[in-house]
Amino acid sequence: MAMTATGPGATTARPFGPAVALSCRECGERYELGPRFACEFCFGPLEVAYEFGEVSHASIAAGPASIWRYAGLLPVPANVAELPNMNPGLTRLVRADRLAAELGMRTLHVKDDSGNPTHSFKDRVVAIAVEAARTFGFRTLSCSSTGNLAGAVGAAAARAGFGSCVFIPAGLEEGKVIMAAVYGGRVVAIDGNYDDVNRFCSELIGDPAGEDWGFVNVNLRPYYGEGSKTLAYEIAEQLGWRLPEQIIIPIASGSQLTKIDKGFQELIKLGLVEDRPYKIFGAQATGCSPVARAWEQGHDVIQPVKPDTIAKSLAIGNPADGPYVLDICRRTGGAVAHVSDAEVVDSIGLLARTEGVFAETAGGVTTGVLRKLLAEGALDPAAETVVLNTGDGLKTLNAVEAGVTATIKPSLKAFKDAGLL
Repeated sequence: MAMTATGPGATTARPFGPAVALSCRECGERYELGPRFACEFCFGPLEVAYEFGEVSHASIAAGPASIWRYAGLLPVPANVAELPNMNPGLTRLVRADRLAAELGMRTLHVKDDSGNPTHSFKDRVVAIAVEAARTFGFRTLSCSSTGNLAGAVGAAAARAGFGSCVFIPAGLEEGKVIMAAVYGGRVVAIDGNYDDVNRFCSELIGDPAGEDWGFVNVNLRPYYGEGSKTLAYEIAEQLGWRLPEQIIIPIASGSQLTKIDKGFQELIKLGLVEDRPYKIFGAQATGCSPVARAWEQGHDVIQPVKPDTIAKSLAIGNPADGPYVLDICRRTGGAVAHVSDAEVVDSIGLLARTEGVFAETAGGVTTGVLRKLLAEGALDPAAETVVLNTGDGLKTLNAVEAGVTATIKPSLKAFKDAGLL
């Protein structure tokens, strides 16, 4: 089926670049590129398949300072950087020597994705979904979201000229609600958790009311998911074109972890990095840890749970990619672990006071799991390690307690009397 580009800012020149098909992750059935997300034969998830052209370190370095430097590895047109988009990516990789010293590690880095336009990694995945939405002629962008995605969709839709309507669980952090609403789109709270929101969106897709809607994490999910690969590309490039020996990744749906692994594998196959072992570790909060529980019990099936944690950005009780996370962590020699809300809060403070990185609760989860796995001997303290912070702590202020040290009169005597020297 030939695709016609009719959406805002549409382009007709190879809209999917090196992408050639959608492929079922379970049975391998292939489909033409289109707005579909599940296999018609086995109901397995679809992902993008490619025929890559020539890509080199030099060609990537010559690209823009955004994820579009990797356009030759993504399902986007070659001129994507010229289109109205949020241009996320190329966030900093922090050499975390003070945190490493406190934890007894040799080499530790924090991939800090709070520097994206709406201050979370979700800008990456939405940027790819927007380009697919242009091609398919969608007029409204939508999503089911635990918060960060709603903000990323609202901003990207405003920038690209789409309407937007996002759906969130009632009771999200106020900062995330405001960030989703400020761009002028509709924000609809659903009385329920994320899984309830997601089920509602699936119903809306099948109704005529949602006919020209692009749900970035449902009917555009195969394209959307590819945005997480850019984290893998950036980490490798920022390390001097090598893979880290260990990486700790937060788990919500599990898609980010699976796509980072896919990105590493693509770099190896293209000869852009040395083929050497790496271990992937997944991180969850105890109050929503279905994948970690399956790991502990040695199961292959994920038992859904009802989320109860301050790490609301990870509060997905029935993670779609959970089984694939288990496969990857087993294949690479990693693990999946969980930490309590108290450990999350303490780890947010640890990362802030040692490295000046104010992490969202998801960053507290990954840092907490890093500490836990080190203490258990599951992580090698001598191996080069990367831990992900996927969002800005300003979005989850209710999770931390910090404030004014003292209130004094404007005099040196008052300062000294307060014992602040």
